[in-house]
Amino acid sequence: MTQVDSRSAQRLKRHERIRLRLAGTAERPRLAVFRSLNHIYAQVIDDTSGKTLAAASSLESTLRSADGTKIDDAKRVGQLVAERAKAAGVDKVVFDRAGFQYHGRVRSLAEAAREAGLDF
Repeated sequence: MTQVDSRSAQRLKRHERIRLRLAGTAERPRLAVFRSLNHIYAQVIDDTSGKTLAAASSLESTLRSADGTKIDDAKRVGQLVAERAKAAGVDKVVFDRAGFQYHGRVRSLAEAAREAGLDF
């Protein structure tokens, strides 16, 4: 009988596979997204130096007070991380969906970041 991996273990396998081909550089850092059950987090990471250049999450006090769905929260986080990345001097990024399906909250965060001026 075969062993069935949990959903989180399957996601981690996908994430490892993606990360083999994807890395952030100083010119084009990585926009990493993590989606939990209730919140969403985004970071702009330079993998060569190992530094986080910008970050935003739905846990921040300015975003927690806003009403709406989780997809609306993801849009606000995408706009905020794009503004912070542009303030740090980043215009182009590589999108790292971290094994999550490009759908729903992950997609809305990416589209909002694109609309706010990030190129990926």
